[in-house]
Formats: sequence, structure tokens, C-alpha cells
Amino acid sequence: MSALGLPAGRRSPAVVTGLGIVAPTGIGVRRHWESVLAGKSGLGRITRFDPAGYPVEVAGEVPGFTAGEQVPRGLVDRTDRFTHFALAAAEAALADADADPAQLPEYDMAVVTAASSGGTEFGQHEMERLYQRGPAWVGAYQSIAWFYAATTGQVSIRHGMRGPCGVLCAEQAGGLDALGQSRRLLDTGSRLVLSGGTDASLCPYGLTAQLSTGALSASDDPARAYLPFDEAAAGYAPGEGGAMLLVETERGARERGVRSYGRILGYAAGFDPPSSSGRPPVLASVVRRAVADAGIGADAVDVVFADAAGTPELDRAEAAAINEVFGAGRVPVTAPKTLTGRLYAGGAPLDVATALLALSAGVIPHTPGVERPAPGLGIDLVVGGPRRTGARTAVVLARGHGGFTSALVVEGGDRTDHTA
Repeated sequence: MSALGLPAGRRSPAVVTGLGIVAPTGIGVRRHWESVLAGKSGLGRITRFDPAGYPVEVAGEVPGFTAGEQVPRGLVDRTDRFTHFALAAAEAALADADADPAQLPEYDMAVVTAASSGGTEFGQHEMERLYQRGPAWVGAYQSIAWFYAATTGQVSIRHGMRGPCGVLCAEQAGGLDALGQSRRLLDTGSRLVLSGGTDASLCPYGLTAQLSTGALSASDDPARAYLPFDEAAAGYAPGEGGAMLLVETERGARERGVRSYGRILGYAAGFDPPSSSGRPPVLASVVRRAVADAGIGADAVDVVFADAAGTPELDRAEAAAINEVFGAGRVPVTAPKTLTGRLYAGGAPLDVATALLALSAGVIPHTPGVERPAPGLGIDLVVGGPRRTGARTAVVLARGHGGFTSALVVEGGDRTDHTA
């Protein structure tokens, strides 16, 4: 049996043929990748509402996104911003992969996404109407627009994808879980899967909910607000956006005559025990299982895209796990998410997209902003600028609030048209 409980020998390689990106670093693959290489940050003072009076004022906002231009007009007022992002990204991923859902059997196409807080901003506005004007003023779409599965449902309906559909709710780790599930769906008969995640919780209600973790940065300087693995690390900046990926079988991509950004080789997930239990966190064992699921050894991994929580304790724990699996300082580690902030459900899919672009280009992006890595971590953190290597295999890590922990192993493909 495989790590996912499937009969041995049954797995067909899963490849990523399309990327759709809506992120603080830009809308579209090329714009995002150019920002990553240049170290151009998308962090700044929150503009979607006045953050004065809140302990957090810096976040990563998606620039220039107008829902009416990106989403069918009839859906704009019925859905939340996190769904707007996903609809736009899904459309872009399909176009990027030259895939026309109308030409494929509807039950052969699946959708699985990640969600964190659901339709926070939509829900906030409806609650304002409830408290200020009464129940009669609450719109009927409140019942579905806030829902975690709203994005999956709307993407499925929009493109006529009537195969298996689902949503994974595991905060930052959920994006990797969704991609792991997409590979499983291919093994059970789906031909292609739209997968990934987006988030949009930069509103007063959403930000207040995030503050309960105690992990957000209070810095009002965008250049200093998110410094994972740095000696000045003091929390993270939140962000919005994410990525959608089109995942299909290698055979299906070959039959369609399209190239891929790369292959999904391995996946594993776990859950940290309570801190009072005295048991260690599970990240190291999760990474080992993902690497084993990929059928490779730890020495075959060329780069790690870190979860990069941005708090000293969690950064030390992640560094320790990386060193335990790969050896101290043996594998380059990077966290380009310092350009966007942590995007929750959208963060890990964006990291996977960035990793695939990096592997295709033979470049490891750096961790912008980090100038003085914290002493004693023992990792080879890529700072100062991109590092050109022959890297072909990457591990992407993600941890979600409460203990969710996931790892995904990807291998670069033969598509380089967006990485020039």
C-alpha cells in the first residue's frame, strides 16, 4: 500500500500544467515571478480599511484587483473576495494549461481547494446589517458566501466540473493538503483537478480574529514586519491572495500535447501534539514520510521552501526539523513569502507555484528582508539575492495554527516560458 492507502503500483504521475496566481506580488505568473526574482515586496500599510487603532497595520494586499473585471458580474455581489480571487486564478490556470473544460467529460474533472476563514468580509457586512438594521436586511447569499466550500462550489459550477469536489480546512497547511488530495483524485479516476487555495481576510472582523493567535507582527515598517529566521523575528504580516493549479495525469497531459511545470512526487501530513504532552512536534516525521512517498532519499532534495512562521520559537522548531531530516546546513532553505505575508489557505499553493517556477528556471529565490539570520539555527538560508543552481527537486512545508503540518515534494518540469 502507498502512503495514501492506495494499492501499490496504482499511482500515475501527477503533473502541474497550469498556474493561476493572484498575490500581493502581482496578478499573473510572470508578474509574480518577476517580483520574486527582484525581491519586490507586496507588503504595505493596509488600505482596504483604516488600520489605525489596530495593533497590526502592515499586510500584503493584492494590487489592482477589480472583481468586476475578473469575475462574472452576476457573481460579484453574491460571493466573497476570497472566492473572487479563486475564480480569477482558476480561469488563469485553465488558460495557462490550454485546457477547455467544455471539451472534456464533466464527471472526469474535479475541484478541491483549501480554505481558512471562509468569506470573512462578506460575513462582516451581513452582520453589520443584522445588528444595525435587523434580520430582514441580511441577504440570502450570506448562507453560502461565507462558507468554506464556497470557492470549490463556484469554480465547479463555473466550469462544469462535476467530478469529486471538496475543501480542506487546515489554515496554512490546507493548501498542501488540497494538492495531496488532487493527486489522490487522479488515482481514483479523475482526469484533471483544479486545486489550490486563496484567502481574503483583510477586514476588521478578519484581522481581529487573526489577532487571537498572538503571532502577528506589530511592526509598522513593511521592511521589518516579517523576518522569519532573522534575529529580529517578531511575528508575521498577514496577506491575501493565493494560487490555483491545474493538476492532471502525466498521460493526460501528454495526450493533450502540453508541457508541465513539474510533477507532484510525494505528500504527507500530521498534527502536532499539545505542548503539555511532552511529545515533540511532527514536522520532521511528516517530511520523512513525504520524501519516502516520493520514492527518493533525503539527499535527492535540492531546496526546502520553508513554512517560515516568523516567531523565534516556531522558526527554531522548523530549522531543527530540517536539520534532523537533511543534515545541518546541507540543503538550501528559502522563504520568498516574506514578499507577500502569510496567506493562510493561499500561502502553500503559492509556495508550490513559486517552487515549480524556480525549479524550471534553475534558480532558488532568496528570502528578502532577512539580513541577520538568527544564530544557532544551522540552516543554509538563501539571503541577499537569488541563487542559481541546478535544483530539480523541492520540499514545500506548511504549518497551520493549532497543529496542522504538511509537506509536499515536487520535481521541476520542462516548461520554462514564464521563467525567462
